[in-house]
Amino acid sequence: MKQKTASPKRRRGIKEFNRKLGRGIKEFVRKFFVSLKRSPQNISLVALVAAFLIYSLNLTSIANTTARINSPNMGQCEFAAMLFSILAFICFMRAFPKRQKPQKVMLGLLYAMFAIMIFADSVYIGRITRALNRAENPIVVTVDTTYITTAKNIATIHIVCIVICAVLLLTLPVYAKLLKKINTSIEVEGNGEMDIIDISGED
Repeated sequence: MKQKTASPKRRRGIKEFNRKLGRGIKEFVRKFFVSLKRSPQNISLVALVAAFLIYSLNLTSIANTTARINSPNMGQCEFAAMLFSILAFICFMRAFPKRQKPQKVMLGLLYAMFAIMIFADSVYIGRITRALNRAENPIVVTVDTTYITTAKNIATIHIVCIVICAVLLLTLPVYAKLLKKINTSIEVEGNGEMDIIDISGED
């Protein structure tokens, strides 16, 4: 039996689709880097968004852990971490106004909020560790209380994301210069082959 081969028209259609797909991907990547060149601080913003989402989406485990262990200042630490995670967004947006230099005052406030969140998370982790390892009546993590381990891990990840965001902000001038070196201009075919039109003899 003869195997059916794709018709020339179908093959051309597939090639044209692949060509358009390739151009679309290249254009997406180009626009992505253009956006980063204009707003390189968005790289650090991703870490801040991740910190907020990770913490806020696991508030149930954190709240259950606070209620179960009930050590001093755990509730305040939880509240401070959540509150300053939200306020950090406001400071971040105000620290980088459009087409203006970064606001040093807002950046200072942002780093102060980072320090508060790291301190609150560290105290929270310390309270959990102490409750698990104390000599008298230690908290035992069972199948029903695995949220304690989750809360401890989330607080640790929250600290890591905040530290990454802080480091990215500190190194912003460095990678902003590197991003500017990336060529994102559009190459127009035949642009370099255009002849110069002489209009000196025209009235």
